[in-house]
Amino acid sequence: MIINLTKNDMEKIIDIRDIIDANEEALKIYSSKKSVTPLRLNLDVKDNNGQSLYMPAYANGDIEALGIKIVSVYPDNPEKYCLPSVPATMILQDPKTGVVKSIMDGTYLTQLRTGALSGLATKYLARENASVLLQVGVGGQAKSQIDAVVAVRNIKKVYLVSRNTENAVNFAKTMSEIYPNILFEAVKDIDKVVPEADIITLVTTSKTPVIDGSLIKEGTHINSMGSYTPDMQETPKEVLTRASKIYFDTYEGVIEESGDVLVPLNNGEFDKRDITGELGEMLLGEQPSREDEKEITWFKSTGSAILDVVAAQKIYDKFSKQ
Repeated sequence: MIINLTKNDMEKIIDIRDIIDANEEALKIYSSKKSVTPLRLNLDVKDNNGQSLYMPAYANGDIEALGIKIVSVYPDNPEKYCLPSVPATMILQDPKTGVVKSIMDGTYLTQLRTGALSGLATKYLARENASVLLQVGVGGQAKSQIDAVVAVRNIKKVYLVSRNTENAVNFAKTMSEIYPNILFEAVKDIDKVVPEADIITLVTTSKTPVIDGSLIKEGTHINSMGSYTPDMQETPKEVLTRASKIYFDTYEGVIEESGDVLVPLNNGEFDKRDITGELGEMLLGEQPSREDEKEITWFKSTGSAILDVVAAQKIYDKFSKQ
């Protein structure tokens, strides 16, 4: 029997901390080379300003999981059709038989595992006393990004920036109701708040850097969660040149797909030798985490199917035990 899980079903049984744990296990599996995770197949649907991506993976570590996520990126969906800009479906299979055992809301799964990934990187790379978060981007990924960072650090203030300031204002109101003890503030002049931030999360599809990297203070941790194609570059080159720890979710994915790295590499402004490694290598004890309070640390993600299948398996297991 195939179990269909909606967003509502998943919200009832899962917590962002569960997905942070699932991501930690997934990246360990990946960096231990106990998975089969091809680069996603990306189909460009130019006539509709969209992209459709197919992301299969098999995990064979402490958790065994098999499946594929079909995810599309259609920025015009909300305005034109009142649909999510990133619709997705997760198909989970039984690794012993190949039979499909569950179909899940992949949009919500993507939001969960992407947000949780920022939380995981923040857990190990941000200063313990980090309390001010700057988040650029308030779209469908925004809430889970904040949920995950709040889960691992005592956040007291969150600055929100969007191309549409009204969206940031409305999102700040929504989040203030969820977290009444945290101050949420929509800001227009991002340059004024960058120097105050302890943690910066970028979650945009921008093709140009969205912050001034020279304004980032010592000790800041940055999560760059957008820029999943070679022509997207939300992160300024100064982040790469100033950071003493540079971690990727998957080396192959970031090097092949992200303009955050490819643009400065191609311009001779960054050297591959400055990459510390994969976050999974750090989790396995093969690379160091933050070593002092003044280090600037950077985590770059383009997403990987290994994260989806392991998170989906964890959700499926929790649902099955009810």
